[in-house]
Amino acid sequence: MSETIHDDDDEDGEAEGLRKIIHVDMDAFFASVEQRDEPSLRGKPVAVGGSSGRGVVAAASYEARKFGVRSAMPSVTAKRLCPDLIFRKSRFDVYREVSGQIRAIFRDYTPLVEPLSLDEAYLDVTEDLRGLGSATRIAQEIRRRIREETGLTASAGVSYNKFLAKLASDQNKPDGLCVIRPGEGAAFVATLPVKRFHGVGPKGAEKMSRLGIETGADLVTKDLAFLRANFGSFADYLYRAARGIDLRQVRASRNRKSVGGERTFHEDLSNPAELREAMDRIIDIVWERIERAEATGRTVTMKLKYNDFTIQSRAATLPRSVADKTEFGRIGHNLLSEMLPLPRPIRLMGLTLSKLDGAKPSRQADSAQLDLF
Repeated sequence: MSETIHDDDDEDGEAEGLRKIIHVDMDAFFASVEQRDEPSLRGKPVAVGGSSGRGVVAAASYEARKFGVRSAMPSVTAKRLCPDLIFRKSRFDVYREVSGQIRAIFRDYTPLVEPLSLDEAYLDVTEDLRGLGSATRIAQEIRRRIREETGLTASAGVSYNKFLAKLASDQNKPDGLCVIRPGEGAAFVATLPVKRFHGVGPKGAEKMSRLGIETGADLVTKDLAFLRANFGSFADYLYRAARGIDLRQVRASRNRKSVGGERTFHEDLSNPAELREAMDRIIDIVWERIERAEATGRTVTMKLKYNDFTIQSRAATLPRSVADKTEFGRIGHNLLSEMLPLPRPIRLMGLTLSKLDGAKPSRQADSAQLDLF
């Protein structure tokens, strides 16, 4: 199955002129904090999250990733892949504190910082506060300071737009730096598999493969009419991405409308016990996302997509913010129970928290949902 997390945000404006953009991404952030604070864990496969039968991996160390362990994976699956995997419970207060240290470093160089989550952010350093002049030098200095001040490593991508900077930050992980200079974007994108493109999840990559699109070089040969016929509203993004074009500006603050997540199943579900188990997984994944965003909200919405692709949703709104994960989960299960028995099997289930009272700046969302796992 594939898991998707999405946020609904205000549309980005367009940046004017050539910019100097850095994308900084902490390396295995949660797991690295645990290894830093508990030296005996260093060099060992570590997963942050619940180790119970219905637990979910929130983060995995690079030692664990070698075995195929990934975030949002059921803990039982992760343990099967890596029998020596060591679980540690999430400590979001600690992660937020460290994230605050890192963001303070960012703001020494520019006020234009757009956090995507606790562990990554875009920085526009076109006009850097320290007058260093070079985005590459700034990225190097930021990475050095993060290591010295927090004991953690970060990877960074430097380029002239957000899309390329994010691709670059993932190029030499962990503890790496990649620079894509003006004029190099299209050639760099051409060499990449399309599954590396932000917003293209496993299902999208499979569809592209069936259409003969495996790399950026394949994608750039497809005209806009072809892309729109096959990918609808996602077509314009793909057309620009294949050419290394991205006009979005770095925004220091954003208005988040909701935080949510959904799961698409390889096999359609209709059995009540399986549906409730799927709901438990979604609750774990979405609540972890809500905690990252420090969001509070009053409305919980459940979405179901049936095997005939029709969509049905049901929502519940409280007179105050949802108190905690237990209440969020209870509401989700109540919404599901109200719809049982289902008229037909479902291929997708999702939960969203909205009518937010407050949240930290949100991660970037394209018009299509972003598959993060």
